[in-house]
Amino acid sequence: MKEINDIVKAYKKAQINGLKSALATVVKVEGSSYRQAGARMLVTEDGQLTGAISGGCLEGDALRKALLAIHQKNNKLITYDTSNPDDLEFGVQLGCNGIVHILFEYIDENSAQNPISLLEKTTEKRNESVILTLFSLEKRNKQTGTIGLLKKGDFILSDSGCISESEVNRFSSEVLEKKQNILARLSSNEILLQYLPPQTTLVITGAGNDVKPLVETASILGWKIVIADGRATHALKKRFPLADEVLLATPEEIIKTIEIDEATVFVMMTHNYNYDLALLKLIIHQPIPYIGLLGPKTRFNRMMDDLKNSGITVGEKELNKLFGPVGIDIGAETSEEIAISVTAEIKAVLSGKKGSSLRDKPEKMHTDILSI
Repeated sequence: MKEINDIVKAYKKAQINGLKSALATVVKVEGSSYRQAGARMLVTEDGQLTGAISGGCLEGDALRKALLAIHQKNNKLITYDTSNPDDLEFGVQLGCNGIVHILFEYIDENSAQNPISLLEKTTEKRNESVILTLFSLEKRNKQTGTIGLLKKGDFILSDSGCISESEVNRFSSEVLEKKQNILARLSSNEILLQYLPPQTTLVITGAGNDVKPLVETASILGWKIVIADGRATHALKKRFPLADEVLLATPEEIIKTIEIDEATVFVMMTHNYNYDLALLKLIIHQPIPYIGLLGPKTRFNRMMDDLKNSGITVGEKELNKLFGPVGIDIGAETSEEIAISVTAEIKAVLSGKKGSSLRDKPEKMHTDILSI
């Protein structure tokens, strides 16, 4: 979601400066690639790049293709074959062992439903979204591009002649159910249906100095950051300029103030046992995928006993969302190292991963996109 937010901001800045833009989107990958289908990059006519479609090896040539799309005001599909390590076509040895298809779309700022406008709508409200992008490997001179958005309570199809609403609903239902991208075939065209979760909200309870590195790390990922603390001397916005909100609040006030959903995670860093316990009682049965508790295992076990003694059920479902001590074991000691450990653990949980070394992964690094 951060990449989309950055692209939208860059586009608006380009508009203010009177600059034209093109959007490059990875629509299909065969074999291995640094970025997968759905990766995007905005190119403005002054050569500025926002986002990424590769690890840097394709951006140079992609810039030229995007500028051509802007000049011709036309969409283009370009295929990059990175499977040959001796291929010097782009000035570097790519060796990614994959074929990458990238769609370049000219952004017509006079169109109310241009690709950037649709992307911007995915950031409005905290709901899952599906972005639809239509392209053709057979008819390379005729590329439709981003055609629609499906979001809870909002359905936009900018080109209804390409796909029926029933087909959109059928494909999108599968995307939302599996929470992953799908590539579907439509006659001579293919359609990429990209799943976009709502922005992650990280709620940190505690406003000590050890919280600052976690705020800085999470902000790099584009998460919404809310800090809450019961101490007026600590819960100050000037202490955490990168946080979206800083609340002086009791556990009960936190629950009343924050919108909690499946994209909300909590990390408790108050160093106040009673405060943490009171909050945990309120959120343990909420639809939260991750609750991290700072402190040793003995503190965690004591908290579990106190919850049970209070009559609160702590079953397997609840235990699976609790992480105490918080963080992945990387030998972290300093607050900066702990911040990296915690952020990595949260990301792994939200992605359904174990957080193990990629070196030990027997299969491909990226899961193949589902084709139907």
